[in-house]
Amino acid sequence: MFPTKATSRFIFFTFTLLLLVSFFTTTLINASDLDTENDDKVDKDLEELIALDEQEEDGSQVGDADAKFSEAELLSKAQRIVLELNSDNAKRVAEGNEFVLLLGYAPWCARSAELMPQFAEAATSLKELKSPLLMAKIDAERYSKAASSLGIKGFPTLLLFVNGTSQAYTGGFSAAEIVIWARKKTGVPVIRINTVKAAEEFLKKYPMFVLGKFDKFEGPDYEEFLKAATSDNEIQFVETSSSEVARVLYPDIKATNHFLGLVKSEPVRYTEFDGAFEMDKILQFLEYNKFPLVIKLTEINNIKVYASPINLQVFVFAKADELKGLHEPLQNVARKFKGKVLGLTIFNPLKQILLLCRSNIFLFDILLLVQIIFISVDSKDENLAKPFLTILGLEESENTVVTAFDTKISSKFLLESDPTESNIEEFCSRLLHGTLSPYFKSQPIPDNTDASVKIIVGKTFDDLVLGSPENVLLEVHTPWCINCETTSKQMEKLAKHFKGLDNLVFAKIDAAGNEHPKLQIDDYPTLLFYPADDKANPIKLPTKQSSKDLASFINKQLKDQDQGLKDEL
Repeated sequence: MFPTKATSRFIFFTFTLLLLVSFFTTTLINASDLDTENDDKVDKDLEELIALDEQEEDGSQVGDADAKFSEAELLSKAQRIVLELNSDNAKRVAEGNEFVLLLGYAPWCARSAELMPQFAEAATSLKELKSPLLMAKIDAERYSKAASSLGIKGFPTLLLFVNGTSQAYTGGFSAAEIVIWARKKTGVPVIRINTVKAAEEFLKKYPMFVLGKFDKFEGPDYEEFLKAATSDNEIQFVETSSSEVARVLYPDIKATNHFLGLVKSEPVRYTEFDGAFEMDKILQFLEYNKFPLVIKLTEINNIKVYASPINLQVFVFAKADELKGLHEPLQNVARKFKGKVLGLTIFNPLKQILLLCRSNIFLFDILLLVQIIFISVDSKDENLAKPFLTILGLEESENTVVTAFDTKISSKFLLESDPTESNIEEFCSRLLHGTLSPYFKSQPIPDNTDASVKIIVGKTFDDLVLGSPENVLLEVHTPWCINCETTSKQMEKLAKHFKGLDNLVFAKIDAAGNEHPKLQIDDYPTLLFYPADDKANPIKLPTKQSSKDLASFINKQLKDQDQGLKDEL
């Protein structure tokens, strides 16, 4: 090998030195500018996300696969419009923009996972509508301190910030509902339509809306319409002064100076408002008519359904494939009970007194508008179905369950025949007229042969407790009660001690699985002594008494009864 020349070594050393100097200089520059770049990055991201460049068509003919976004690509694009916040920028974004709708979520939260695509889709729609609203989200678990400082306490949480001040989100949770709510809160409560073409385009986008037709957009009625539009959080309001436009949106519209109607994309599509133009009455009309004939309960709409002011509610629990077969029969029944006018004949004592000399009993009729809401639930949905089925004691049922609730009087009812269309209709008719017997859950009737402490269930409470000729000491317990086990052991001891007495029965009932209208207990364990001669007035005993004290009480009761019998003789 030839030795390396000095000149070559010098050139190599110089070149290496220049590279090292260049590297360290660049590194130092980058380090000094890091904070500035971090600050600029958020602003740059914000600008890019708010004004995301729309892709322009190149005019060339391409295949469908290249011309259209796939569903995943559309969702990806929508999600890029939503600004992702973190500990560094959350407060600045919330306080530095006029309108910010913020979603606080957790990656593991199922409801967050359902809401996020809807939120992203809403962000796309709002951008197309040139809304001033900034849509943002924050991983509230990862950035818990920043999320908490903004008022996020659970998952998912939606908050609207107006110039830095937050207010609770009160709208629905579909993309369309988020858009409607957001537009109303940012200054667009009503859409005005002036042309037939605009009306036709509007129909393509909005499956449900409120139409207001006014000759002039002024006056008391119109002002009440605007107030209702602003106050309502879920439904898009639209207005027009053109009869031609109004007929496109509501074909059966009446010729009048002002008109209001609700349009929905379902069998009962058009509902006319026939009350006085007052905000409260308009909102009440919407509350009673906004739902479809049969509502499919979901995680997204359940809060709205539970908040319904309609007192009579019929729930149908079945497996998903069975619900499909029941949908049409349920719609047929629901249609018959929509806005039902119930005629009631009521005795009028005042008229009778005033005209008693004619020996007439006067009756007068009133008309009462009542309504039933119909809700279908997948019985295999643990979150939605199980709480209701547990209330009914039917959480293990594999069959279709038709039940009803009257929220006004806190009563529940159960269809105990086959869920055919005619049986469901009769069930609803009796519910409407108040002739259904309330349902009280009960476990299966047990075999009490040789039991020292009899097990009472809802179905046997009347016969074995209220209707029995014996004295009954009843323990009311629940599976989750911590102190119930001690009381149960006491009952076993007392039952053995008093064994052989014909006029004394020891019993217990599980209040979690059994109900009875004359057993209203909310403290467990509870001991009740039902005297043989006065079952309507049970005596409540302290559960912290010793077995000896309880035995003394029982002996005294039995002795007093014996003395009473001797006195009668």
